[in-house]
Amino acid sequence: MQSGTLRVALVHDYLNQMGGAEKVLLALHQMFPSAPVYTTIAALERLPPAFHRMDIRTGFMQRLPGVLDHHQIYLPLYPFAVERMDLRAYDLVLSDSSAFAKAAIKRPGAVHLCYCHTPMRWAWNYAEYIAREELSAPVRAALPPIIARLRRWDAATVGRVDRFIANSAAVAARIRNCYGRTAEVIPPPVEVTRFEVARGHGGYFLILARLVPYKRIDLAVQACSELGVALKVIGAGRDETRLRALAGPSVEFLGALPDAAAHAVLANCRALLFPGEEDFGIAPVEAQACGKPVIAYAAGGALTTIIPGHTGLFFHEPTVAALMAALNLFRDGDFDPLNIRRHAEYFAAPHFARRMMQAISQTGITMEPATLPLPTAA
Repeated sequence: MQSGTLRVALVHDYLNQMGGAEKVLLALHQMFPSAPVYTTIAALERLPPAFHRMDIRTGFMQRLPGVLDHHQIYLPLYPFAVERMDLRAYDLVLSDSSAFAKAAIKRPGAVHLCYCHTPMRWAWNYAEYIAREELSAPVRAALPPIIARLRRWDAATVGRVDRFIANSAAVAARIRNCYGRTAEVIPPPVEVTRFEVARGHGGYFLILARLVPYKRIDLAVQACSELGVALKVIGAGRDETRLRALAGPSVEFLGALPDAAAHAVLANCRALLFPGEEDFGIAPVEAQACGKPVIAYAAGGALTTIIPGHTGLFFHEPTVAALMAALNLFRDGDFDPLNIRRHAEYFAAPHFARRMMQAISQTGITMEPATLPLPTAA
C-alpha cells in the first residue's frame, strides 16, 4: 500500500497535555508524515518537540480566553469546533478520539476510520465519572442537561464513522453498547525498545500515572500505607494534595520526572501497581517491557495487557482490602522477567502500524489522490 497516493487528515480531540492518546497520534503521524492534524485547541509548549514539527490546525476555540488552562468550561463548544473543520480535500480521515474527534465530517466518497480510546466517558458513564470530581453545587446542578445534550449529539454522529478501531476489548464492548457498532481491537503502540529487562529491584512498588481521581491511586496509597510496604509515586496532578494526606511514612511522592529518570525508577521496582480502570493503559506495558510484573484491577485495558499468574496479578474489587490481599499474595520469584518482556513485545509500535495499515486497506478506499486543493489552516 502506497500511503503517498492518499490525502490523509488526522483529527484529535485537543492537544493540551501528553498522554496515551497523544502517543497514538504520534504513531499515526509517523505513518502519514505529510498529514495535517486538525484539533480544537493546542498548547505546543506542553508537548514534546515532535509535535512542533507537525502541521497542526486549530479553529475558533484556540482564541477563547483561558481555554488552554481551563478547557473544561468550554465543554458545549467542542461539537461546533469539530463540525467546522474543513476536511473536504481528504480521501481518508483518521480520528484519534476519546470524545469529540469521531464526529468529524468527511466529504462524500471519503473514508473515516476512528481509533477510539473510549466513547466519551463523562457522557456515557456520567455518575461514576463525576463521583470523585470535586465540583461545586452550582456546577453539579448545571452539568446534567449539558451532558444529556452531548450524549444525544454523540449518538447522532456515529454514522459519520465508516469503521471503528478500539484500543482494547473492553472499549470494543463499550462501543457496541453505546453506539451499536462493532470495532476491531488494535492495541496502541508502546515503545518497547526503549526499555531493557531488569532483574533486581529496590524493594518498592510503583505508581506511574497522572494524579487524577479516576485512576484510583488512593487505593494504592492506602493499601501500602496500611501494610507498611514501600511505594513510590511518580506523577503530578490535581489529586496530589488529597493523596499526600492519605499517605503513611512508607509512601514517597517523586513528582513528575523526566522520562529517563522515570524509566530508571520503573526498572528498579518490585511491581507496578495499576489500581484504576483504564481504557488501555500504556504504563503496564512499559513495566512489562522492563520485565516487571503488574498488580492491576481486573477491568478495562488491563484485561488485554496482563496475563494473570504470568505477567502479573489481578484484584477483582476496587477496594483497599482487595488490593491489600493481592499485595500479600505477591511473591517476587513467581515471575520470569524474560517471559514478561516477550509478552510486552506484542504491543510494540511496528505491530501497531502494520495492523492499522491492514485496517485501512480493508475499507476499500481508492488509492488515487484527491483533485481538490488542500484547505488552509484556520
